[in-house]
Amino acid sequence: MSIDPITLEVLRSRFDAIANNMVSTLVRCAYSTIIKEGGDCSVALLNAEGDTVAQGLALPVHLGSIPPAVKSMLRAFPAASLHADDVVIMNDPYNGGQHNPDIICIVPIVFCGRTVALAVSLAHHQDVGGRTPGSNPTDAMDVFEEGICIPPIKLIDRGRMSEMAEAFMRHNVRYPDLLMGDLAAQVACGQTAAREFVALLEKYGEGLVLAAMKELLDKSEMRIRECIRAMPDGVYSFTDYLDNDGIDFDRQIPIKATVTIKDSNIGVDFTGTSDQVRGPFNAVPACALSAVRYVLRVVTDPDIPNTEGCYRMIHLNLPPRNLLNPERPAPVNCRAVTLRRGIDTTLGALAQAMPGKIPAANNGHPLVAHFGGYDQRTKQAFIVSEMGTGGMGARPTKDGVDCIFTDASNATNIPIEVSETTSPMRITYYRIRCDSGGAGEFRGGCGFEKEYECLTDGVTLSHRGERHFSQPWGLQGGLPGASSRTVIHRCDGRQEVVRSKGTIHLHKGDRVIMWTSGGGGYGNPLRRPADQVLEDVLNRKISPRAARELYGVVIRRGR
Repeated sequence: MSIDPITLEVLRSRFDAIANNMVSTLVRCAYSTIIKEGGDCSVALLNAEGDTVAQGLALPVHLGSIPPAVKSMLRAFPAASLHADDVVIMNDPYNGGQHNPDIICIVPIVFCGRTVALAVSLAHHQDVGGRTPGSNPTDAMDVFEEGICIPPIKLIDRGRMSEMAEAFMRHNVRYPDLLMGDLAAQVACGQTAAREFVALLEKYGEGLVLAAMKELLDKSEMRIRECIRAMPDGVYSFTDYLDNDGIDFDRQIPIKATVTIKDSNIGVDFTGTSDQVRGPFNAVPACALSAVRYVLRVVTDPDIPNTEGCYRMIHLNLPPRNLLNPERPAPVNCRAVTLRRGIDTTLGALAQAMPGKIPAANNGHPLVAHFGGYDQRTKQAFIVSEMGTGGMGARPTKDGVDCIFTDASNATNIPIEVSETTSPMRITYYRIRCDSGGAGEFRGGCGFEKEYECLTDGVTLSHRGERHFSQPWGLQGGLPGASSRTVIHRCDGRQEVVRSKGTIHLHKGDRVIMWTSGGGGYGNPLRRPADQVLEDVLNRKISPRAARELYGVVIRRGR
């Protein structure tokens, strides 16, 4: 069927609008702060075969892996067998998922008795059981310590909730109401999409809408291939490191990406990356796929529709028992750290092919800290999460952004007021970290400095940080951003340095101070205009000493 360009663009916009309405519904209906405030969720509209047609403005860390997860779920429950009131869920990282807290939910879109599309959501649940509150034990030794693992199951069958599935999940998590409330939000967002998509089918006709979905996939592929052809053919490699694996603290973990560009195809080979590790920083292939897909989209035309067609030319090589291709039951709950470093190394390789177009390294550490325990004041269990921001890498023509979620972690800041009203934790200050952004003609974005104080005993802190032993790299003469730090000041006067990862027990009066890393700088710092250096000093983003020693600008106090 031939579709005129205007009609195709109208339908594309409607698909995008449906996906964005899914995000809004999910966030508004969610129970947990990690979703309703942090936005740690993603949605997509897929065809009946499991190929992405549109995706909401959410987290790229999830979106690249939704199709493989959905296709594994469709093998258990074929699209043709689904009914309008069915809901299928799954979180198995070795069956298309990423880690146990991320539960994928499919709501089929049925028209005239046939499944024509799928409304899919992926949400990070505050807790799915396991050894520590938040289900992110940084020293886990296998996937069984990381919470319940759900194979593809029907949560709702023809409109009836599975009482057995609900009872099983409620009995295996710390905060069952949060889990079931967030699952209900996922179902609601899928049902919202189903209603809107059926209305679209009724208005334009099934044949035209489904033909438009197919054409968008093909056109996306064609335009992405045009972008790749404009890149210079060649082989480009880059290596970066993780601090450690949460078990062996004295061994950095290499991640190497070799990018091959040839004609309209792009290959990424992770040979040279560490073998799988003992700790939970392994990342299943869906994570590597998300990393590479994200990079391809940010270096190509942003106006191209985000469909599965964008990725048909990617060739990915992941050696067996690799950090990015582990064997079950290797632990994987901290996989986002590895995924982010996979992005860094792939961008580092492409910076050689596309000089002047790739920014310096972002902060590179998706800090996640879960404080959990029993609140003596309310006599209830609690959990609160810190989703730490950092500095964005400086761009070829602009400074990096301060205190922001970067690249694939497009979450949002959790307000202090929410954290304090839902937990016995006090945040005594929260400010930009001076001198954390890498110096350059264009300065890297700054990280933050933040202090938590315990107001009760028996709190467990699950701390997952990165860049404590390395720095986000600069480009074209720009200097690296500052490393991260976390220090605990005990109520008895002792001080403990957190080695980027660990499970720590806190008591009333203990204070946890976190310093997050900044982004790398771009260009020679001595070329930065003196008035911009002065402005940064006045805004406490750089110190007078750094202005003098790194930028060559001496600032004297006026009389």
